[in-house]
Amino acid sequence: MHDQTSDLLGLREQLRSFVAEREWQQFHTPKNLASALAVEAAELLEPFQWLQNGELAELNDATRIAIRHEMADVLNYLVMLADRLNVDLIAAAQEKIALNAQKYPVDQARGSIKKYTELRQQISADATAHNANNNANDHANDDAAPDTNKKA
Repeated sequence: MHDQTSDLLGLREQLRSFVAEREWQQFHTPKNLASALAVEAAELLEPFQWLQNGELAELNDATRIAIRHEMADVLNYLVMLADRLNVDLIAAAQEKIALNAQKYPVDQARGSIKKYTELRQQISADATAHNANNNANDHANDDAAPDTNKKA
């Protein structure tokens, strides 16, 4: 079985060495690392600009290599930022998946592009409509059923 945690720890150690050899720790504040991460994420987006979907068939070899390098930059800055802030990325990702599972229940989110706030509104609207329908049925039954508690 492939251990992703040890892979991330190994990458973290490689990045620590790379940075230390160049004495760049002084520049790697959380703010600077987060800023660099955002810049690299934007650079990752650039090769996809103006493509129909960005699927592999639309990408030539040079573009695929450039995308791979930008993805590596994003990962490297993310690992360095997590290192500075003592964040276990695997645990954080697993926690976020669990939170998203709560926000996006399978029966409500399957095949939907809606954000969880829209799904919640839809669920709430459906519940309100269901309750209104039940109340209307209850009142209709009140009118149709004889009241056995009335005194003659």
